[in-house]
Amino acid sequence: MLKAIADYGRLMRAGTALVRHDVILPGEYQTRLPLPARLAGRTMRVFGGRARGRPGERLAKALEKLGPAYIKLGQFLATRPDVFGTDVASDLSRLKDKLPPFPMAEARKALEREFGKDEAERLFPELGEPVAAASLAQVHKLETADGPKAVKILRPGVERLIAQELRAMKRAARTVERASVESRRLEPVAFTETVADSMMKELDLRLEAGGADQIRSISEKEDWFVVPAVDWDRTGQRVLTTDWVEGIPLTDPKALDQPGLNRTELANSITRGFLSQAIGHGVFHADMHEGNILILPDNRVALVDFGLIGRIGLNERRFLAEILWGFLHRDYQRVAEVHFEAGYVPAHQSVGEFAQALRSIGEPIHGKSAEDVYMGRILLQLLDYTRTFGMHLRPELVLLQKTMVQVEGVARAIDPRHDIWKAAEPIVKRWISENFGPAGAARLAARNIRDVADRLKRLPEVMDRFEASLAEPDAQMANVNQTGRPPWWAWFGLVIILAGIAGLTAVQFA
Repeated sequence: MLKAIADYGRLMRAGTALVRHDVILPGEYQTRLPLPARLAGRTMRVFGGRARGRPGERLAKALEKLGPAYIKLGQFLATRPDVFGTDVASDLSRLKDKLPPFPMAEARKALEREFGKDEAERLFPELGEPVAAASLAQVHKLETADGPKAVKILRPGVERLIAQELRAMKRAARTVERASVESRRLEPVAFTETVADSMMKELDLRLEAGGADQIRSISEKEDWFVVPAVDWDRTGQRVLTTDWVEGIPLTDPKALDQPGLNRTELANSITRGFLSQAIGHGVFHADMHEGNILILPDNRVALVDFGLIGRIGLNERRFLAEILWGFLHRDYQRVAEVHFEAGYVPAHQSVGEFAQALRSIGEPIHGKSAEDVYMGRILLQLLDYTRTFGMHLRPELVLLQKTMVQVEGVARAIDPRHDIWKAAEPIVKRWISENFGPAGAARLAARNIRDVADRLKRLPEVMDRFEASLAEPDAQMANVNQTGRPPWWAWFGLVIILAGIAGLTAVQFA
């Protein structure tokens, strides 16, 4: 009960902050809103007072005051200037890595708690002042005999704050799902649980170190991104140390002004590098906003901050590749069939009608430059069709969808003419040829043979359990003969059978 009161209090605080900053139904958009919304907006402004600044600035201030979980929401919005407007996206971009740092004394205490006082002094003797501060942690530069290092330290008490905010968001999701039948199609509870699980994992920097090391091994094979190596001796639950990367983050306008930089190639590299990770390996950096992407002096791209790592299985990778390939070649029938095969669209819907709907999305943008494609309008149309065809949100694909949106937003900010479809084509084509061609068929057959062999190895154990289950009723019947009373499970079964008969009788006479 007390937790529920605290959760609703936090949600009210969030709503009050948004009203106070004139974020809900802002005055700048009065002429675009229907009369009831205009009246509601005026009422809110009476109670909230007069907020100053542009809508994006006000939203950034509100989210910053609400805490890390809401700051993560702002980071997502900042990646889509084509949907929310360049002014709003620009104002929200300050949430990425420009928050006030916590004091050096607190950083030293965190190191001592993690490694012990003597070991902390030995491992981190020359810890510099913070060079970047984000919603969950801040980064310091450390000079060592092996070269400079980047030391990431979690903010004090951030775990408790995140847990409280996520608990309130989960309660809000449950309330919405109970109150609105339409909302259940979007799976608000499952979505919130997925995001919450990802954020809690982001608070254990040992997991981030493992993810960084895995992405580094992939990058060494693919060579799309530079990924710093992990210093395992200086890494713990609340501290992560990696090699220092000398680059300029994309949040800095100077990053794109370096000599010899080709914006078109850079945007293509970011899109192709992400797709190579996701489709080619099933593992990808799932927080690719501008603050986590650095441009190196040789115009190569480096990735940092691996708190969110996304993973998708082989089937999901195949579906993603086929969907992208189908749109590239305007084969809407096949794209529709893939959606049905994957279970993304309910089986009772029409494949042909869904293909027709996809055609109405794909054809208007085919052949147009990226500057002429309004993603906000396309997203609204897609949402309309998810409702029309009863499609549910797939929680296991939330990170993939969110990162694809981020990557396209970043690429379009670098090169407004960036065409994600053309950028994706060589990656998708290579993966399909490798996995659907003769070599891919051979690998699939080998996997199936191994799977069958594993099942055969377990067959004797399964048969033993099956024989034991067959012998168990005989033992129970022997118990009946000795005591004169059936065992408890017989009474339970009788109740179930009688209830079933009663139900059938009621149906027949209804």
